[in-house]
Amino acid sequence: MKLRELIEGLETVDVGGNLDIDIKGIAYDSREIKAGDIFVCIQGFYTDGHIYAQKAIEQGALALIVEKDIEAPEDIAVIRVSNSRKALAKIAANFYGNPTQNMNVIGITGTNGKTTITHLLQNIFESIGVHCGLIGTIACKILGKTYPVRNTTPESLELQKLFRKMVDQGVHTCAMEVSSHALEMNRVDEIQYRIGVFTNLTRDHLDFHENLENYRNAKKKLFYKTTSANIINVDDENGKEIVKEIKDLPVPLFTYGIHERSDIYAKNIRVFLKGTEFTLVTPEFEGDIFFRTPGLFSVYNCLAAAAVAFVLGYSFESIKKGLESVDGVPGRFELIPGTGDHTIIVDYAHTPDALENVLKAVREFAQGKVITVFGCGGDRDKTKRPIMGRIAGELSDYCIITSDNPRTEDPIMIMNEIELGIKDTVCKYKMIEDRKDAIREAVYMSAPEDVVLIAGKGHETYQILGNNVIDFDDRKVAEEMFRRKYKNETND
Repeated sequence: MKLRELIEGLETVDVGGNLDIDIKGIAYDSREIKAGDIFVCIQGFYTDGHIYAQKAIEQGALALIVEKDIEAPEDIAVIRVSNSRKALAKIAANFYGNPTQNMNVIGITGTNGKTTITHLLQNIFESIGVHCGLIGTIACKILGKTYPVRNTTPESLELQKLFRKMVDQGVHTCAMEVSSHALEMNRVDEIQYRIGVFTNLTRDHLDFHENLENYRNAKKKLFYKTTSANIINVDDENGKEIVKEIKDLPVPLFTYGIHERSDIYAKNIRVFLKGTEFTLVTPEFEGDIFFRTPGLFSVYNCLAAAAVAFVLGYSFESIKKGLESVDGVPGRFELIPGTGDHTIIVDYAHTPDALENVLKAVREFAQGKVITVFGCGGDRDKTKRPIMGRIAGELSDYCIITSDNPRTEDPIMIMNEIELGIKDTVCKYKMIEDRKDAIREAVYMSAPEDVVLIAGKGHETYQILGNNVIDFDDRKVAEEMFRRKYKNETND
């Protein structure tokens, strides 16, 4: 593509060099530059892409997009902009032919529930023969093939490439998680969203956003990008605030909830170990749904997905078929198989609200003790640690505080901060730094009627210790420990 075509529509401060050169690719990481590429200099959290401009030129870059004055050879085209992240989104969309113009993209934002809702939507669409791509925390999926992703919402360049791949393969619908970071950092600029969904807002990412108002304002940006509908959970206080701010937009607004008056809601809710029953009510139909994950949070997730399907004109039968055929989402209230009368659950809950929701769901059916294993991530919002300690203590019979992904923080210090909250409760607890040992302790002490909840990492298959990433899967460890426990009891 000619450089002139690539930068079409770009807001530039200064343009220098030959705009008729052919650009073969785009990169914002100098290590990925190939001959004939354009290099976008982005100022990141830890480094500045402008530092690597010369390296990119040496590796064959023909053009640069910069925010700062930079020295470059005369044969290198230099495009100066005020925001290189916005520029990256624009040229990526141009390079890949603006694929979302030919798609139905559904964006889901909020603190909790995004991953599950995208999977539910994909299942609803696929169950009626509509191919649906998926972009989210766990992975990107297109026609059954999985593509790894580095962030909940990838960088704009990767997003446009994925959308192009979907369109080329005949996939014109996509359910995607939209993180607050992505909205704030222009990753989702140039994406045409048909529908936006808001799930909830609780304490998370305050190390980045500083306060809840900034966090909500970042999420709110999604609802100014939609063309067909916005769908908001009005049981959430921040959802109510967003409704007040966007209700006069020309895009139709739909609400969902359980307690507050809403367009799509649930009634007659019953929770069991094996799932949740409820009656789905919309302005046009109502009917009973059985979803295979227990808990009130599951009802909210189903309502969000059902609301999208309703807005798109799908029947109750299609929604029911799609929701009831979901076996589960990896790392989301995932029951460890082969444990007989024992119940061991692995869940991604890593925020106060998510931990509270999953523990309340467990309390609905637990006949014995509730034993919770959890920690908090390092180099992230520290204020939620004692809050999560208190919640775990209030809703568990026994807690084991352990290491999560401590990253560059001292795991013992993180555990001590969690302990401050659990001390405010009467819950018995133990602190075991090694996560494998902590899971073993919980499984070994459990009886058949007890529930062991291992929270925080869910689907993740690694643990970040310092600057090292090691293999670690809560599910595999729990299975291993149960086998050992059973073998020991049999030998006894």
